[in-house]
Amino acid sequence: MGDVVTTAIRNVVLLGHQASGKTSLAEALLYRAGSTSRLGRVDDGTSVLDVEPESVRRRATLTLAVAALDWTTQAGQTCKVNLLDTPGHDDFTQVVDAALSVADLAVIVVSAVDGVQAGTVRAWVRCEELGLPRLLFISKEDKAGADFEATLTQLRESFGAGVVPIELPVGSQQGFHGVTDLIFDTSRAYDVEGRGSEVGIPADQVEDERRRHDELVEEVVSGDDDQLERYLAGEAISAADVERTLAREVASAAVHPVLLGSAATGVGVDRLGDFVCELGPSPDVRPASVLVGGQESPVAADPAGEPLVQVFRTMADQFVGQVSLLKVLSGTLRGDDHLTNTATGTDERLHGLFFLRGRDHLTAERVVAGDIAGVAKLAGSPTRSLLALPGRPVSLAPLPAPAAGFTRAVRPVTQSDDDKLPEALRRLCAEDPGLAVVQDEEAGQVLLTAVGDTHLAVALERLERKFGVKVETEDVKVPYRETISRPVDVEGKLKKQSGGHGQFAVVQLRVSPAPRGTGLEFVDKIVGGAIPRNYLPAVQRGVEDAMRQGGPLGHRVTDLRVECVDGKYHSVDSSDMAFRTAASMGLSQALAQGGTVVLEPVVAVTVVVPTASQGDVLADLATRRGRVVDTGGGTDGEEVIEALVPAAELRRYAVDLRALTAGRGHYRAVPDHYEPVPEHLVAATRASAGAAR
Repeated sequence: MGDVVTTAIRNVVLLGHQASGKTSLAEALLYRAGSTSRLGRVDDGTSVLDVEPESVRRRATLTLAVAALDWTTQAGQTCKVNLLDTPGHDDFTQVVDAALSVADLAVIVVSAVDGVQAGTVRAWVRCEELGLPRLLFISKEDKAGADFEATLTQLRESFGAGVVPIELPVGSQQGFHGVTDLIFDTSRAYDVEGRGSEVGIPADQVEDERRRHDELVEEVVSGDDDQLERYLAGEAISAADVERTLAREVASAAVHPVLLGSAATGVGVDRLGDFVCELGPSPDVRPASVLVGGQESPVAADPAGEPLVQVFRTMADQFVGQVSLLKVLSGTLRGDDHLTNTATGTDERLHGLFFLRGRDHLTAERVVAGDIAGVAKLAGSPTRSLLALPGRPVSLAPLPAPAAGFTRAVRPVTQSDDDKLPEALRRLCAEDPGLAVVQDEEAGQVLLTAVGDTHLAVALERLERKFGVKVETEDVKVPYRETISRPVDVEGKLKKQSGGHGQFAVVQLRVSPAPRGTGLEFVDKIVGGAIPRNYLPAVQRGVEDAMRQGGPLGHRVTDLRVECVDGKYHSVDSSDMAFRTAASMGLSQALAQGGTVVLEPVVAVTVVVPTASQGDVLADLATRRGRVVDTGGGTDGEEVIEALVPAAELRRYAVDLRALTAGRGHYRAVPDHYEPVPEHLVAATRASAGAAR
């Protein structure tokens, strides 16, 4: 590939539900293009794209893979195609978003056996939000139970009239052996090697093909006033005109062609490659958008323009270190070019540019606008960075805040693991922006948040494999609190004599509950100089010490009104430390004497679910002791539920909500307030006690 100049570039993201056949289709395209010498298969671990051990072991795509290939259509058009293969699992949506940020066309893969699934809908909605052109490919037509017509009906019912078939299957299930082209009124039959040749349309399909051809032409020309006028006047519209108009309507995301085939047998794969090149938009007709002075500004994919590069993915490679995936938005990159990161100001040398084909790095002498490549060892350019000439004030729009995820505490197994953990987690998060790490000082825990449980499990496997750090996981400690049950009066006294100056302090405290959210209200009620003013700050610090140490049930104390009403001091033996200690002892005594109430954090959650799942979600929230505040209509068949839920009940909610809603529900959560734990659950809170001690 190297420095070859191609006539066009197509950046194509493969989307769809898990196990719909995306990776198998990418492997078939690579094989048919001659980029690989054998057909890689996911099930036997020989995939060119699924190379990480975690993916091979699970027989599933778990990260973004890029594969460059050169494709020549039957008409002789040559394209450089960058395939972006994405996971279908719900937990890896951030990986999908990275691919979507640089794609110009989406191919949404739908299994002819399983039909439209949650992942299909999720992919469609995301593309629609971005205005991304899309084709639909019905896969696995050769499998038992495959039903093209049923799947096509589901697609139209789910996504509207813009979904139009441009092919029909010849044969079905195990007898599937060809495709009929509705644009050109031709059929192709395939041999056992997946090689196609043109044949006549089967006799039993001629009438149906003619009817569907007319429906396709009518749908396509309705978007072109000139062609529509000619069509209504009875003039025949040529196949070449139909294809040109269809390409414009695909680029504007007005029409979404449906193709079909089988990655396993190769039937229809060549036609998909051709249509990607013939119908798919190139980067020069879909300019990128950046922010200049806070305002969106288009960037034309001009190879002669000023260089501008987007870093859309960062990966850790055990051989070359950090690898950054780039899309050249403008200009032409050459080896050893220097650009500046527009956010960090870091000067980056783009040494050793390469194209990717799975794990293979193919040397690139230059990378033109619109193309995708990789480079190693960028020091200061994280994911979603821009590289430009010095002084160019451009940036990318921030991503929406992620939905709440699945959090576990991680604990290193050995001292060596402990030493390496911070840097390893930093590098892991740089590679996977869907992860987040928080050091919970109060609980003494390192918290790792992922999108879901599978995402977290894969991240921990990579942490050990790539960075040599092994950890164990445990529940996140809920930050329970205690507050005093009733007002009490106590005396804290410290009186010690051990040679020289002694320690003497007496404080009399009146301790009572304070309104929720107060924390500590410390009131000076000393009269007559019983305690000198300069010792009162020490009294308050002593109270705060005892609150942090925890109440009788082991939780930090909050929402107290503490009045210092009287006390005694000694002109020689009193000190700040003595009064601090006496006050701490006095508050501990007050808590023991007055008894405490355990408080739990309550979270305000906003849950977005399909309308059909609303009842199940509401019932589930009730089992979590949730109180529904409001429900209302969202958009596109969604419902929004506002509720207050104890934080302890949300530990696995990201995972459970997905199960309840077939992967279509999500939620956000913000801390709201504390309230008393029901009496029958108080004993269970002791598991989280002692975190602050």
